[in-house]
Amino acid sequence: MNKEQLLKYREEAYQHLTKELLPFWETRCVDEVNGGFITHFDNNGNDSGEDEKSLIAQTRTVFTFSSAHRAGYGEGRYAAIAKHGVNFLVNKMWDVENGGFYWLMDRKGNVRIDEKIVYGLSFAIYSLSEYTLATGDPIGLEYAEKTFNLLQVHGADTHYGGYFEMFTRTWELKGPGSAGGDRKTLDAHMHLMEAFTTLFEASGQQVHRRKLEEIIQLLINKIMHPVYSTGIPQFLADWSVAPQIKFDIIWGWDRFSEDGLKSSAEDNTSYGHNVEFAWLLMHALDIAKIPYDDYNTQLLKSFNHAIDHGIDWEFGGVYVEGSHAGEVYDREKEFWQQAEVLIGMLDAYRIYGDEKYLKAYDSTHRFVFEKMIHHEVGEWLPLLTRQGEPIWTHMSHSWKVNYHSVRSMVQSIVRLDKLVKTG
Repeated sequence: MNKEQLLKYREEAYQHLTKELLPFWETRCVDEVNGGFITHFDNNGNDSGEDEKSLIAQTRTVFTFSSAHRAGYGEGRYAAIAKHGVNFLVNKMWDVENGGFYWLMDRKGNVRIDEKIVYGLSFAIYSLSEYTLATGDPIGLEYAEKTFNLLQVHGADTHYGGYFEMFTRTWELKGPGSAGGDRKTLDAHMHLMEAFTTLFEASGQQVHRRKLEEIIQLLINKIMHPVYSTGIPQFLADWSVAPQIKFDIIWGWDRFSEDGLKSSAEDNTSYGHNVEFAWLLMHALDIAKIPYDDYNTQLLKSFNHAIDHGIDWEFGGVYVEGSHAGEVYDREKEFWQQAEVLIGMLDAYRIYGDEKYLKAYDSTHRFVFEKMIHHEVGEWLPLLTRQGEPIWTHMSHSWKVNYHSVRSMVQSIVRLDKLVKTG
């Protein structure tokens, strides 16, 4: 791929990020009345009126504006927006009595779900660490470390390793099945890896580095498939594979059947998760100053499984999921998988130099810019058919905010700049 083409990708990403995506959020999300962020918008970018503020959406928006500021965007405005979000997290969402952040509040800041969910807490660690790295304000790292310490005390499984994920307000482990107390997930542990990466980057503390290295080994040796090195979604406490079920108060409600089971519940893997895991692992190794050499087999398997089975070479973009062996189950195109594949394929090309990775990037880039971005409004559509027709049309809700789309553009630009410089 020639330098001119790389520069064209870079310009498209930069224009979208600075003229559409970041302005969409800057002009809409700050709740000046109640604090925190409004995160529910319809297809036209109008506030949909949903009366909730979720930990996941609040923390992700703090991350978005912190990371954009750290990357040099916003001329200081984004640091102020991030601080506005941190204030809401610390003053409203933090449980002063028991520690940890509540899962869900209404717009005014009244607690609606007081449970402690590790998926959300991982994003608290991630976003608050990023906030301190971006601004120098120590309050972010203070609460990131508090959350990390609580996780070690209450969440760590000292017998089988890893972390339990679903707790009551007072840190009692929830019950089995849909309550989630007997389950461990790829999703939460992968996000803990990115959280511990950024926490160690912010703190420099060896305990954070050790826990980062520990979770990397856990992901590779327990959570990745023993043959294909693809991610397995759900496990029981002893790391035996569990059928993928819907939890009571957490992600993916619309993607399950009525009985609460995922189709092919015991043999499915997400192409987007596999590529996201690979590039997050590379970033973790960079921050910990660990060479890629010992991890190349895992990295290449993660990238190549998506290349071989997940990329839609006919219509562009990446499919939702399929079997570990390769059969595609779901050919729809969801926003976050596209976002993560853009970053990951640039990393794969940058490190391994194989043109197939750049071709996969090109396929996904074209699909995103021609089909997925709602250019008139500024954000990405959440779910499309294989051919690119909208299925869901909202711009944002608690599970579809700004974290994947903005991070994808910021990080793609960083990687394209490196490729242009070396090319």
